[in-house]
Amino acid sequence: MEKKDGYINVSEILRTVLEKKKLFLISIPIAIVFSTLIIICVPRSYTASAMLVPEAENSVDMGGVSSLASSFGIDLTQMGGSDAISPLLYPELLNDNGFVASLLKIQVKTQDGAIKCSYYEYLKKHQKHAWWTEVIGAVKRVFKSKKANIKRVNSTENLENPYSLSKEEDNIVGETRNLIGLVVDKKTGVITIHTEAQDPLISKSLADSVSFKLQVFITNYRTQKARHDVEYYKALTAKTKADYEKARQLYGSYSDANMDIVLESVRSKQADLENDMQLKFNAYTAMVTQLQAAEAKLRERTPAFTTLQGASVPIKPAKPRRMIFVLAITMLVFIGDLTYVLKGYILGKN
Repeated sequence: MEKKDGYINVSEILRTVLEKKKLFLISIPIAIVFSTLIIICVPRSYTASAMLVPEAENSVDMGGVSSLASSFGIDLTQMGGSDAISPLLYPELLNDNGFVASLLKIQVKTQDGAIKCSYYEYLKKHQKHAWWTEVIGAVKRVFKSKKANIKRVNSTENLENPYSLSKEEDNIVGETRNLIGLVVDKKTGVITIHTEAQDPLISKSLADSVSFKLQVFITNYRTQKARHDVEYYKALTAKTKADYEKARQLYGSYSDANMDIVLESVRSKQADLENDMQLKFNAYTAMVTQLQAAEAKLRERTPAFTTLQGASVPIKPAKPRRMIFVLAITMLVFIGDLTYVLKGYILGKN
């Protein structure tokens, strides 16, 4: 009996696949071996994470309204605050060369203690690469112009001006930027920091440094005006104190010099000096009060940070996932072989 059009004979397909089993027995082991050789050449990297939350400024207890707004992704504490920069923009700090370049100056140490250097030097001299990356880099270096080589040699590791970098420095800054992740939860305000490095201890150190420098940035930003006010009133307090000391000394010396003189002009002059001294003292005490108020405002504006999760030294590498890579390549080869066999079966049937 003839088979109807479109009918698939599973047993016939299985027989066809078994007839071509030699193809599978050759290609799949080759795929496993080659994918294994490729993936073991890729350096492993470790990821460290830290979580912190800054104190909400001008927060008001709004009960269920705040909770309801948070469920829709709306942060009422940020809407009510006076910050010009929303916490949601903190991840944009990674686009600033100054912030990233400051991380390159930190001192790092590998877990085995074999390497102790700046993070810039670690990225420049102590990074492992896959062999094909080394080959491509060697070819590029061969074809570099003499001018480019001179510029590379003369480049500085000090990064004194992060906004005027050499090509090599810019590449390292870009690499650092790719190894750091900042995520802000718009509902809770929790800041999550992810850092990646080829050494677990350096990954943890980098996460700690990012957390610290982020806290410094937030603190400096929120207290910028308050700090300027404190410096302003410090200067005024010092000036009014000097004026008062000068007036007091002038009044004291004049009174001592004219102690036995009862002339009305002398008394009048002495009274004027005393009044001037009192005015200077009142101005001085007023500035002291203003300075104390400014310092209290500075303390009020200084945010407190709660560390929800400190960075720890990772135990297992985050990537590459070697087993998954080998399995994926093996499955692709198997599917390719199966497609080739079924294509031949279908064409032969037609």
